[in-house]
Formats: sequence, C-alpha cells, structure tokens
Amino acid sequence: MIELRGLTKTYKGRRTMTVVANNIHHVFPSGESIALLGRNGAGKSTLLSMIAGTVRPDSGEIIRKGRISYPVGFAGSFHPDLTGAQNARFVARIYGADSDQLVEFVRNFAALGHHFHMPFRGYSSGMRSRLAFGVSMGIPFDTYLVDEVTSVGDAAFRKRSHAIFMHRMKTAGAIVVSHSTATMKAMCTSGAVLENGRLFYYERVERAIEHYEDMLDPKEAKAAPKA
Repeated sequence: MIELRGLTKTYKGRRTMTVVANNIHHVFPSGESIALLGRNGAGKSTLLSMIAGTVRPDSGEIIRKGRISYPVGFAGSFHPDLTGAQNARFVARIYGADSDQLVEFVRNFAALGHHFHMPFRGYSSGMRSRLAFGVSMGIPFDTYLVDEVTSVGDAAFRKRSHAIFMHRMKTAGAIVVSHSTATMKAMCTSGAVLENGRLFYYERVERAIEHYEDMLDPKEAKAAPKA
C-alpha cells in the first residue's frame, strides 16, 4: 500500500512553473497493477521518483507499506567500472537478496553474452536497459515502479519482459508509466491520470485511458503510440 498525504511538488523555470502534484491525497491499493497516464511533462516520472524516495516533495508525505522497488530499469546508480555481473551483486547486497541467484537470473534474462562480464561503461543504451530491467525483476518487491522500460529491445526481449512482469504481478502490484495504451491495457487492471497537479483514479484501466485520450489535443492523440 502506498498513501499520498497532501503531496505537493512544483518545478520553476525561467518563465514557467510546472505543477506535478497539488496537495494530492490518494491511496494506491496493494496487489494492483495501476497505469499512470498523463501528457508529456505532466510529472509522471517525477511522481514515481517521489514514491521511490529518490525525489523529495515540496510538502506532504508518502506512506509506504511493503517493499517498494526503485524505478524499474533505472541504471543511473550502476558503477561504470564494474561489470554487469558485479553491479547485479552490488544491488543484491543492498536489498538483502541472494547475489548468486540474482546474477544467474540476470545472466539468463538480459542475454548480454560476454558483455555481462565487461565494464558497464561500454554498454549501449539498450544493453544498459536490459541489464537494469533484469536486475529489477530479479528482486522480489511488493510493488514495482515501472517507467516505459518494457518497450526496450527487440520483439523477443519485449515478450520476455512482459512474461516476467505478468509472473511478478501474481504476487505483487505495480505502478506503470507508458505512452502505449495497448501496453497499459495488457499490463494493468486500474489506472490513474495525472493532470495539472491533480490525480484522477479509476478502478478500470479503460476509463483512465478514455480520460487520457480525451485531454489530448488532435496532434498529441495522433502521435500517441497504440502498441
């Protein structure tokens, strides 16, 4: 369970101010896969980062019960001079996971071949995402925070990503950010729309998608990916 209590967050630019959260009060229930939708720049990734604890709100608080993941696929904390395998061991120690089991899981899932034992600094962006997603999915959390990462890689990797995500959802929940409405329908049961600092929650993901599509202007709606 994740509860937002009076959550407020703004970003000030030279001429504009973006309101990510305007005194939001909301409870994300346990065990649900929830789509988080919103226009570009609405603050979806920032909201995920606040829930993860890596970004501080201006005011309010977030109550977390259970093990909450860091944003799935985030590779920013990997050490560039360590190999993929060494980075996986490092993360395992942080979360108290079995390091041998995690390394073996990531080796099989990410399918990086000999690169798995080479320094992370030499990885392409796709390889980094594959490693990061594998490490995230290899650790059992009660709630996973997912930001667009299942769209990474070729068709075979995306299929594996979807399969392991759905397997994890049998015993966990998730908050998922994606611009693909087809992905949201396949992965999520309920949804929330972030609009002008307000959060609108729907028990059926289809209603959240309708809200999201209704607020887009024609050009945005045409550009929005459907699959």
